[in-house]
Amino acid sequence: MQRLPMRKIRDVLRLKFENGLSNRRIAHSCHISRATVKDYLTRFQSSGLSWPLPDELDEQALEQHLFATPEKARKSERITPDWQHIHKNLSRPGVTLNLLWQEYKAGCPDGYQYSYFCDKYRDWRRHLDVVMRQNHLAGDKLFLDYAGHTMPVTDQATGEIRQAQIFVATLGASSYTYCEATWSQSLPDWIGSHVRTFAHLGGVPNMLVPDNLKSAVTSPHRYEPEKNPTYQDLAEHYHVAVVPARVRKPQDKGKVETAVLVVERWILARLRDCTFFSLQALNEAIKPLLEELNRKPFQNMPDECRQSLFDTLDKPALKPLPAERYQFAEWKKARVHMDYHVEVNKHFYSVPYNLVKKQLDVRITGQTIECFQKGKRVASHVRSHLKGRHTTQPEHMPEKHRRYAEWTPERLQNWAAKTGGHTEEVVVRILESRKYPEQAFRSCLGIIHLGKRYNPERLEKACQRALHLGACSYKTLEAILRNGQDQQPLPDSQPLIALPERHDNVRGALYYN
Repeated sequence: MQRLPMRKIRDVLRLKFENGLSNRRIAHSCHISRATVKDYLTRFQSSGLSWPLPDELDEQALEQHLFATPEKARKSERITPDWQHIHKNLSRPGVTLNLLWQEYKAGCPDGYQYSYFCDKYRDWRRHLDVVMRQNHLAGDKLFLDYAGHTMPVTDQATGEIRQAQIFVATLGASSYTYCEATWSQSLPDWIGSHVRTFAHLGGVPNMLVPDNLKSAVTSPHRYEPEKNPTYQDLAEHYHVAVVPARVRKPQDKGKVETAVLVVERWILARLRDCTFFSLQALNEAIKPLLEELNRKPFQNMPDECRQSLFDTLDKPALKPLPAERYQFAEWKKARVHMDYHVEVNKHFYSVPYNLVKKQLDVRITGQTIECFQKGKRVASHVRSHLKGRHTTQPEHMPEKHRRYAEWTPERLQNWAAKTGGHTEEVVVRILESRKYPEQAFRSCLGIIHLGKRYNPERLEKACQRALHLGACSYKTLEAILRNGQDQQPLPDSQPLIALPERHDNVRGALYYN
């Protein structure tokens, strides 16, 4: 059996012990087989661990607990239950699968465990049932989608008309509906709509059933769709499962398909002749109509409405909101450079030096940058928007200047001295220009490659000219060598001046006064 990443195994355990999902639902949510779910739950029970897992238990320790070499299990013959007898008894009042399983285990102690017993029964029953109905439990599922219709919003200053998207969410048991207008279906708007929906509901459902838009599912697939990392992060923050609808299977989200139709007819159609000059004004107009919709009596149940069913069914069953609202974050993968920094939007953030050349998961918010290795946070920084600069924490630096690194400041200086005195002086100045010498490694390595691309003699002359300019940098040396200015004699009186960049074939070249 293929071993899953530890992060997905944690997700299996969370959905089982926090959300109380069946093995089938966990398998559907995580896009793995039920046998795999059962295997990991069995390993967890045998490991002696308890849920929730201790904070100090990292992914490596969890892997050791779950995948320690087990002794060969003794195979015991199991008696197959009489499924027809079980199916018949389930029709009797008060009889449940759990009760029938307990009676089965009393007569066969080595028989199936409860989850496998239920799975085998459902497999047998599927041959009897032609159609499987969706039974919506209270507080269980929240269906989400965007309306096909948009609403125009006019810029009062320019007269430009922009189309606003309509986000719709509805609960399975009560059909209680929430909707709002956003500028787009992009990831920030999608995540923001979820946060506001949970706040409006005053709780969190057990499961989210979205459509396969890019903000929810990065790569749609019939069997193993890949969820958006930010969407998965939101699900973990609110302790909710995500089970996307199958591609081109609207019946998987029939609740929200109906809710979208109702919103278009009872809210958007009534606003068709109104002119809105801001998104806020549009949402303010939607609020009273949405409240009226939720209080509108059902046609077949005049004494009930969405609001009343929500108050009696869904609301008591919703899980409480976490202490803090979810903060929007993007995820990316970044490899640690030899100077033990990772690059995020052209700014460089330090991580522990022993992670050099490792690939990390980086969580990006408006205020912070967090780096994770195998689910464990290894670095956290205040976000900076200064491009080309470094944010370095002293505790991330190695003792005695990169004892385990391939390059050191001394080695770079010794290499430069072999090329010539001017080259050594340029490298020394670059190293001294940074708060930490390691932050200048990229520039120094670039100068080394210039010596290989051209030749050491030309590089030495180029460094002499760069010293005369007072501009010791990789870009200056590259421009001098590219334009052949290292072959020209130095002026006797005036130094060279670096002119502004030009957008032609001599871009970045240096010129005399």
